[in-house]
Order: sequence, then C-alpha cells, then structure tokens
Amino acid sequence: MGQQRISHIELDEATIIARNADIEQERRVALFDLIEDNAFTPVRSFSAGNPGPYRLRLSVQDGRLVLEIGDEAGQPLETIILGLGRFRRHIKDYFAICDSYYQAVRKASATEIETIDMARRGVHNEAAELLLEAFAGKVESDFLTARRLFTLICVLHIRA
Repeated sequence: MGQQRISHIELDEATIIARNADIEQERRVALFDLIEDNAFTPVRSFSAGNPGPYRLRLSVQDGRLVLEIGDEAGQPLETIILGLGRFRRHIKDYFAICDSYYQAVRKASATEIETIDMARRGVHNEAAELLLEAFAGKVESDFLTARRLFTLICVLHIRA
C-alpha cells in the first residue's frame, strides 16, 4: 500500500449525539474498509513534502465539515473545511433509505430489499461524486474512499 493514504481516522465523538445498532455497524464497517483500502493525498501537505500516510479527524462545526489532517506522528499538517450545504439532500435521502432498508431486512422479500439497496447505493454514489468535486484542488482521492468518507459524514449527522 502506498504512502498517500489515511492510516488512522477519528470521528469527533462530541458531534455524534445518538447511534443505533445499525448505524454503529455502518460506522465500524466504513472505518475498517477505509483504513484497509484508501487513496488520500492532501495536495498542500503533499506539496510541502509530507508524503503520508495521514491521520484524519472528521468533525462538523457550524454546518461545515472539518478535516483535520496530521502526519503519521499526529503532528498537524492542515485543516480543510468544506461547506455541507451541497450534501444536505443526500444525507437526508441516505438516512431515509437506510431506515427503509433496515426495516425491510427484518420483514421484506429479497426483491424489495434489493430495490431499496439499489436506491441506497445510488444516493451513496452521487454523494461520493459530490465529495470528490468538493475535494478538487484540496485532496486527491478515489471513488471508494469518497464513498466511505460519505458514510462517516452521515454518522456525524445523527441526531437524537
């Protein structure tokens, strides 16, 4: 695995107000998959001679996504702040579809579950593309990494 990747990720626990078992499982899977396989290069830090791997802390502050990027030793390198307005519809749709999916898994037919899962993947894919657009000029990444990061962005938006 190359150096231009995330080696550790942390979510701001103060941002997460409530979790249910299904969302907690999504979080665990996204974190595991992200650390196992990702492509992440903060352009400014890399250009300044910091080749990675990188530590990443995600939080939401004042309606913005804050990505605090550090080197492997935990020394701060840079902070990237992205407006979340462009993701609001996708986050809302993703939660609605996930709720339907979790309910369907418990009592629906395989065809119904597959249909809901296709819709969930569609929203997830659109949001990953938006995240890659928001990263333009700031972070070089790939689609799968953006997908997993979107899952974690959603986890940060859980409210009681």
